[in-house]
Amino acid sequence: MKRIIDMDSPKLESRPRFSGPRGRVLVIAGSDSGGGAGIQADIKTVTMLGGYAATAVTAITVQNTLGVTGVTPIPVDVIEAQGRVVLDDIGADAIKTGMLGDVETVETVARLIDHAGGVPSVIDPVMIAKGGAALLPPRALSAITSLLVPRSALLTPNAPEAATLTGLVTETTDDLRRAGEALLAMGAKAVMMKGGHVAGEHVVDVLMWPGGEAVFEGARIDTRHTHGTGCTLASACATGLAQGLPLRDAVARAWAYVREALLRAPGFGAGHGPLDHGWPVRKAARALVEDK
Repeated sequence: MKRIIDMDSPKLESRPRFSGPRGRVLVIAGSDSGGGAGIQADIKTVTMLGGYAATAVTAITVQNTLGVTGVTPIPVDVIEAQGRVVLDDIGADAIKTGMLGDVETVETVARLIDHAGGVPSVIDPVMIAKGGAALLPPRALSAITSLLVPRSALLTPNAPEAATLTGLVTETTDDLRRAGEALLAMGAKAVMMKGGHVAGEHVVDVLMWPGGEAVFEGARIDTRHTHGTGCTLASACATGLAQGLPLRDAVARAWAYVREALLRAPGFGAGHGPLDHGWPVRKAARALVEDK
């Protein structure tokens, strides 16, 4: 068989190199066998927004849209080794964390954040799965608040997580603001207070930083297919920060991406189904077809 060589293809050495923030995101989180949340959602999100995802897997879960039926933690030395080899070779422009599981893993993640040399960290304080399964033991809570909250460029709790972290009531948007102020006082650089669990016809999310806030509000989408919304939003925010976007712009793009993914959810499964992470590709493909 003849070997065909494309003489017009540029040599590897001549291809343009990136400069500045390159959108590399190291995701430290658990695996979701159903693909809707966890590192699977993170990788899809980072890729769809033009970034590059690498991972340090913290746990293997057995789950589908109906819930989590098993969790196998990854040894902490393996978690740390995964993160260090990525950071020492590929590098990262941002870190995103998800399911951590125990105190030792939280401590390991804090070391990896320090090893990354000051890149922004988006901390998603995952505590309970969509189906109700506990993903973080109570004794790990103090490790989250003492080690990860102060290291976060952006903390992304939902209302129940914010209540657990602060001990405050989070039943209204103003409650969320008070909890957000408490989290900023704990050392977070910024917080995205997610209002999906707060009752009302509209969902109000509040991005807060010392001295300011931005509100993201939209009509509540009537759907049960919301699995992975928290993972997806945090990863989308991390991608924007990794690409050098200002915080507010990174969060605004992430919010819009998640909302569209919710609206386009494919309806898979009999429980809390996944979002449509790939909607930008399908939208672009349709546009190409229509242009022809």
